[in-house]
Amino acid sequence: MTTEQAAEEPTTVDLLGVGVGPFNLSLAALADGVAGLDAVFLEQRTAFHWHPGLLIEGATLQVPFLADLVSLVDPTSRWSFLNYIRTQERLFPFYFAERFHIPRAEYDAYCRWVSGQLPSCRFGHRADSVRWDEDRQAYEVEFTRVDGAGTALGTGRILARHLALGVGTAPHVPAPLRALADDPDVPVLHSAEYLAHRERLLAAGHVTVVGAGQSGAEALLDLLRARPRGREALAWLARTPAFAPMEYSKLGLEHFTPDYTRYFRELPEAARDRLLPEQWQLYKGVSADTLGDIHDELYRRALTGGWPDVTLTPGVAVTAAGRRGGRVELALEHREEGSRATLLTDAVVLATGYAERPVDGLLEPLGPHIARDGSGRPLVDHDQRLVLDDKVGGAVFVQNAERHTHGVGTPDLGLAAWRSAVILNALTGRPAYPLPRRTAFTTFGLPQNHANDEQKECA
Repeated sequence: MTTEQAAEEPTTVDLLGVGVGPFNLSLAALADGVAGLDAVFLEQRTAFHWHPGLLIEGATLQVPFLADLVSLVDPTSRWSFLNYIRTQERLFPFYFAERFHIPRAEYDAYCRWVSGQLPSCRFGHRADSVRWDEDRQAYEVEFTRVDGAGTALGTGRILARHLALGVGTAPHVPAPLRALADDPDVPVLHSAEYLAHRERLLAAGHVTVVGAGQSGAEALLDLLRARPRGREALAWLARTPAFAPMEYSKLGLEHFTPDYTRYFRELPEAARDRLLPEQWQLYKGVSADTLGDIHDELYRRALTGGWPDVTLTPGVAVTAAGRRGGRVELALEHREEGSRATLLTDAVVLATGYAERPVDGLLEPLGPHIARDGSGRPLVDHDQRLVLDDKVGGAVFVQNAERHTHGVGTPDLGLAAWRSAVILNALTGRPAYPLPRRTAFTTFGLPQNHANDEQKECA
């Protein structure tokens, strides 16, 4: 009997996930291995897709393949990436390829393989509202079944003792460019839509890429390789002071460990807010290989055709944008010089990142019960739960919505399996997945015994 048929007595599950991106898919895969746990995950899309607009040929993940859905917690899981390529009869080719970083398109295919086999994943289901039912001691979730166009096919209800929100992020468009980006007739688009508009961009006379992260670098490199030598007509603008490589030293990467996550969460709110912008190279830089590929391509072109028609300018902010004679006019401000200029271009790719999708509408009935910090953001405890008052008995776990409390590792795929295990251990009240006590050689913060010794010496 479906939830639609049993409108008066909806199904009750232990865990209901809202959204099926990589993080909730990791949770679903690991939950599949917990005996007796009844879990369901709702996703309004009709199938899994991971940044389809950025599956550029040759683009790879910025994390090793071990940062799959399960391996860093349970490498023996049947949902591991290695088991996926074994089922595809590619294990020996993968072994000889000696690739630690897999193609982005292969990761997307792997996730689709997992999501297509997990019975807990229900695509074409949009969660509409959540409220706490005190009598049933469960969350009542109303949902709508939708098709690929978003057309409603039916409605239903389901009860859940606990929730896991993994609604992901949405493309961020800076305020000065929103009006142009909202106009389908103007070639101003977010990099999330890059592949869908690639031919249109290649046909444009001059193209400007805004944003110095990995997606901006990949879009520029792809356009550069496809455009005629000497007639590239490209510009790459960035607010950051340099086109800088992502921090990828072995000790630097320890910022993406559970050890650092625990350290960051214990910092005062003001310290966390001050620290995050300073760490931009940990998660907003470009891989050194991609920067090298861009320089190599420019150098090859310079050998025979003079300097390529490509302008790379860091330290620049777009302060306004409009139409001028059928073209796009960008008002620019150079932060260090204090100078201003305008740039006429025919198309703009906004590699301006992603913002956490707000869940206030979905959780509006729970709003009065959610504890918040000094900036009005929800508080999230060490087990990934929203801090709720005593009137709500079930937990609401969050994924990739807690950077303000848990730090730069929040959107990192390498912490997906660990975070899922933390949630499942908290939900079951037992170590369903035993986790290591220590994960980094670095000690973040002063060891307690050393700090006490120093205080005694100063007394």
